[in-house]
Amino acid sequence: MTYLVSTFYKFVPLTHLEERQARWLSLGNQHQLRGTILLAKEGINATLSGSVEAVRGLIDEIQQDVEIGSLVVKESWSQDWPFGRFKIKLKQEIVTLGHPEISPIHQVGTYVPPQDWNQLLQDPDVTVIDTRNFYEVAIGTFQGAINPQTRSFREFPAYVQGQLDPQQHRKVAMFCTGGIRCEKATALLLSQGFSEVYHLQGGILNYLAEVPPEESLWQGECFVFDQRVSLQEGLAEGHYQMCPACGHPLSRENPDTATGLAAIKCPHCGQGPWPELAVGQ
Repeated sequence: MTYLVSTFYKFVPLTHLEERQARWLSLGNQHQLRGTILLAKEGINATLSGSVEAVRGLIDEIQQDVEIGSLVVKESWSQDWPFGRFKIKLKQEIVTLGHPEISPIHQVGTYVPPQDWNQLLQDPDVTVIDTRNFYEVAIGTFQGAINPQTRSFREFPAYVQGQLDPQQHRKVAMFCTGGIRCEKATALLLSQGFSEVYHLQGGILNYLAEVPPEESLWQGECFVFDQRVSLQEGLAEGHYQMCPACGHPLSRENPDTATGLAAIKCPHCGQGPWPELAVGQ
């Protein structure tokens, strides 16, 4: 069976979080959805999987909420369940920067649609920063992008404080997987005196869905936080598996040609090799 995977987020002031949590959890379980919804006073962040009818049905229900309204939803597909169960969590932030006072609700950078992103990347006056974690950057990023070498998004404010200067870096463009981290990062930079701040609208996933491969400046694959591990152009499943020991993404570049199976020893933790992992699962 093929499962629909839908991701969306929205920075919007929310109240009555517990009531939403109980109602949507009941609906999701009723329709056998899997995935996670994060709710906070600053908004909603979610990835849902299941049948087309079930996923779109819950999203329609969420969009009927008067405080939330319309959502920008990105859809992709998985041949297996990408998540183990359905969860709705109440959080201080829908993406954890460690600074709840910083929110795109109050100020946000300039959104750049995928069709205009290449032009920005090739501008020599623009500092381009990948706001994702180091292990995500390792399997794919944009040409010329800076890797902050962060282990979590909580470390990004320290990177900004130590490595960026509003006087020296007058134009800053940022990107992330689906748009949420780089959107919040623009609010952080604006709060610290950076005046010209941009971010890729809809993130890498939107770029891979909208920009033809022959025009793409993306290199590699895009890490995703589910069982698919990575996606590539057109949001097709990629060629990575997850190390069962340390969780680092591993390339399936050298499968056994006779069996189509990969046996890979993890270079990051030294565990393995992991046999009987079918290519494409």
